[in-house]
Amino acid sequence: MTRADHRNAPAWSHLEEFLRAHEADRIPHPGGTLLEHLTRVARLLADWGTDSAVQAAGLCHAAYGTDGFDGALLGLDERDVLAELVGERAEALVYLYASCGRAAVYPRLGRDEEPLFHDRFTGQDHTPPEEDLRAFLAITAANELDVFAHNAELAARYGPALYELLSRTRSLLPNAAWPAWHERFGNQ
Repeated sequence: MTRADHRNAPAWSHLEEFLRAHEADRIPHPGGTLLEHLTRVARLLADWGTDSAVQAAGLCHAAYGTDGFDGALLGLDERDVLAELVGERAEALVYLYASCGRAAVYPRLGRDEEPLFHDRFTGQDHTPPEEDLRAFLAITAANELDVFAHNAELAARYGPALYELLSRTRSLLPNAAWPAWHERFGNQ
């Protein structure tokens, strides 16, 4: 899906309306508002050639908050609401992204053959299927690349560690993701 296709897709306008109704357009975020950030992440995922479920998950990745962003647009008891809007697979990817206990998970990625994911909401560990791990890493790469493009302090503080993480997992990233990261952080 090209960038133009993404902007014109009826599902995206419906999701953007939903995000506005949950005030994502009023929540400050590096580069403007949370809605602007979410939209840029979804467009980057589209540019990288990810499937529509991953793009929808990218657009909604902060719906339940994240380990790095406390604000939540929906409660975990409203997962069915999001699933109805984006589909079960995309919602499951949003949950996977939101539930990731980064301090426990990031060191395992690219090192453990089957990395355990720590669910920060339930406290349980699980091993996601490779397809979900690929989607998680694509959303992570797109999200952080956008955040760092709009916040030099965060880029300086966290960029090198994320670059190292993504270098360990680059075989699981969309083909265009690693070059974008390498261009931004490869010489630091």
